Amino acid sequence: MGKKEREQLGLLTIAEIARESGVAKSTVRYYTEVGLLDVAGTFSPKNYRLYNREEVIARIQQIRKIQLQNRTLSDIRGEVRFA
Repeated sequence: MGKKEREQLGLLTIAEIARESGVAKSTVRYYTEVGLLDVAGTFSPKNYRLYNREEVIARIQQIRKIQLQNRTLSDIRGEVRFA
């Protein structure tokens, strides 16, 4: 799947999500590992994780707002609305 096709489907890689949301790639990976972000799928040849652009950017914005209130990741897991 090429970049244009992914963009038409609204799917972005970790690097693209990080760039658009203003967080580090490692942050996107960590949020995924702890269950705060969902992977929409993967694509070959390197099995890059793909994320739904609108959904993930909105979740990252929610997470960052909650973090600004000095809340824990446990709080965030309970408050971030997953579709």
